[in-house]
Amino acid sequence: MVGDPIERRDVSLVGFHDLEGRPAFKIALQESDGRWYLYLADFWRSGWTVLDVTEPSTPEFVTHIDGPDNTFTLQVQVADGLMVTSLEQPRIRDPANPTEYGLPAYDPDGSYAAGASVWDVESDPENPELLGQYESGGTGTHRNFYNGGDYAYMCSGPEGFDGKCLTVVDLSDPESPEEVARWWWPGQAPDEEADERYYCHGPAYRRGDRIYLSYGSVGALILDIEDETDPTLLSRVEFGDLGSWLGTHSAIPIPDRDLMTVNTEAINEGGPLDDDGEPLNYTVIVDVSEVDGPRFDGQRQVRPRIIGSVPMPTPEANAPYDTYYDRPGRFGPHNQHHHRGESTRFKTDDRLIMTYFNAGLRIFDISDPRHPVPAGHYVPENPDERVGSPRPGSDLVSTLEDVVVDDRGYIYTTDPQQGLFVLESDRL
Repeated sequence: MVGDPIERRDVSLVGFHDLEGRPAFKIALQESDGRWYLYLADFWRSGWTVLDVTEPSTPEFVTHIDGPDNTFTLQVQVADGLMVTSLEQPRIRDPANPTEYGLPAYDPDGSYAAGASVWDVESDPENPELLGQYESGGTGTHRNFYNGGDYAYMCSGPEGFDGKCLTVVDLSDPESPEEVARWWWPGQAPDEEADERYYCHGPAYRRGDRIYLSYGSVGALILDIEDETDPTLLSRVEFGDLGSWLGTHSAIPIPDRDLMTVNTEAINEGGPLDDDGEPLNYTVIVDVSEVDGPRFDGQRQVRPRIIGSVPMPTPEANAPYDTYYDRPGRFGPHNQHHHRGESTRFKTDDRLIMTYFNAGLRIFDISDPRHPVPAGHYVPENPDERVGSPRPGSDLVSTLEDVVVDDRGYIYTTDPQQGLFVLESDRL
């Protein structure tokens, strides 16, 4: 069990699991016959872990599934009894020698699996059965979206493309997934001239006939998907060079409101005043009640337009650091909890629940989107030892990565050096 958190406000620890020393990244969940299961994608390894969290105070290890060799398996989605897991070319940015940290010796130039695997988790939720695989070619898929039905929306890097683009994959026959559409920003396809940093990061969040899509330096996009085979651009919200080199990381619509929350991702360690540190990263709220813009009509900007900015997390007065830039590791926004229409996920239109790397888990009250305010946080105790993740690259601190909240109100968040934290808050 882990110790007391370094900082805590209106968020409490319920349970913890060390995942048997396998760092985890993304989280999916489902409820089956009264039991609750988490499916966690390995981080810096290839594979997936299944936990039973029916009793959230004592998560139970169920099984681990090894993934294909020399492949990143970072993303996992579960809905309608199917699990969709990404398969991607490994990226070794740091460290140069991964085996120093007990990691597999990934070879970006070696053979790898590219695309996504589709699994049956309805027949036996504790033992996923592989049904089929979408072969994307190229660099594979990264952050995908599946919330049931016949179609999944994947961010894939086809052969010859500059960065990743959107692909729509038909899963009606899960044993033979089939790509039915591909959409990209001009300049990405082979032989097209590139003038921006392209990265369809995703997820390509679908709500109704619209797709909300984070697209790197291009910004946040809204597409029309009434015809699955012909996605068309409705609107683009640009953010210039604000934030990391990655640009827009997430663009998630808020349930039952004409709003979406958009954030970048802090990539490098260090702060804006450090020569090799990270610039200011942001989380903003965008009014998407109209989708024909944005443009200026005289002096009036037509929607979509930014209407609110989430405040930068600041440490408690008695914390052993003045700002989170003073801590090792990355500081800035990363993943949002998002409701996708399933009954298993917590639905809220006035709370934003996010991870901020070394600033832990943050909850914001966005009932007034023009004036978001902090509503709770949890910064775990630092890990005692490195268990297989090269980040942070300096001294060890807790860095929270993904977050999912179930319909019971339990918050699940991953720390690649420690495992899975189960939290709760009376502010939800």
